Amino acid sequence: MGRPRVLIVDDDQRVRENLAAYLEDEGMQVRDVASGEEAVALLSSGQSFDVCVMDMRLAGMDGNDSIRAVHAMAPGLEFLIHTGSAAYSLPGDVKALGLDRGRVFFKPLQDMGPLAQAIRDLTSRARQGGPID
Repeated sequence: MGRPRVLIVDDDQRVRENLAAYLEDEGMQVRDVASGEEAVALLSSGQSFDVCVMDMRLAGMDGNDSIRAVHAMAPGLEFLIHTGSAAYSLPGDVKALGLDRGRVFFKPLQDMGPLAQAIRDLTSRARQGGPID
């Protein structure tokens, strides 16, 4: 199995850089973008990922709309939510995509280890039964 391929979508450059550096140190391939629109464009260009770490408060398409758009393009992509909004709750249609409270991580993360483990778990689950790399 190859290294997990992770897409980070967050409008805060420092958050993107810190998450990317940590996840790369954990052996993951990471790409980061600043908006949902950039994520859609990246997937439209043929890029593929195992897991997307999505911020909720984004200019333009917010995180929920970005998840909907990205899922329509890449139904096998798994999502984790990384938000600073303590009041965030999952809309019903986003829950229907398999997301639950266990996939929501609140900023600031004091320990990125659980996020990295969730990415590994989701990647492993998604790749089971799929083609062998």
